[in-house]
Amino acid sequence: MFLIVSKYLIPKGFRGLTVFPFVILRGKNDLDFEVLLRHEKIHIRQQLELLVVPFFIWYGLEYLFRLVQYRNKRLAYRNISFEREAYANEKDPDFLQSRSFWNFRKYLLR
Repeated sequence: MFLIVSKYLIPKGFRGLTVFPFVILRGKNDLDFEVLLRHEKIHIRQQLELLVVPFFIWYGLEYLFRLVQYRNKRLAYRNISFEREAYANEKDPDFLQSRSFWNFRKYLLR
């Protein structure tokens, strides 16, 4: 994982973005925010499991599905299975050690 700090590469309203093997953070103070880094590490694992490119295809298609479902960009984003898994487990320091393969599937139908 390579950490990059750049406020210009992060969409407005977000603090981090992960594109394997890079984690891009909005500001230097985010480097010390363990919960944010753990959230992004969960995305790294998800991307590796789906071999990166299929992850982004799935992510984009699921976002579009959720956008139709919720008719709200923020709700659509928060209900993508990858995001639901990351947000639900970002505060657990041991999560990645015990996480099962393709664990995000548990969050698809919730």
